[in-house]
Amino acid sequence: MTLVVVAEPAPLETNADGVVRVGKTRVTLDTVIAVFKQGSTAEEIVYRYPSLRLADVYAAIAFYLNHQQEVETYLQLRQQQAQEIRKTNEARFDPQGLRDRLMARKQERSA
Repeated sequence: MTLVVVAEPAPLETNADGVVRVGKTRVTLDTVIAVFKQGSTAEEIVYRYPSLRLADVYAAIAFYLNHQQEVETYLQLRQQQAQEIRKTNEARFDPQGLRDRLMARKQERSA
């Protein structure tokens, strides 16, 4: 009997926004790699994110280790995008102003 070895593609899918998700879940590659870098094992990652399959987490980690430079570039880009969105939202919705408005509304209602 001969063992036939077939390489499977990494279980990574990029959505319309350019976000890479692991398997058929909503868990992002960013999330899996972040917890992996913090020292979590594949089993611990699946425990934290039960929608993930263990084999998919191992495959995502293997993909990261085999394509570290490309993934790091992707992660940096995603981090920059998140910071830009955060700045835009903070400019549009000043958190201090929001707190002041909510406190004023609370006082009006209690009066």
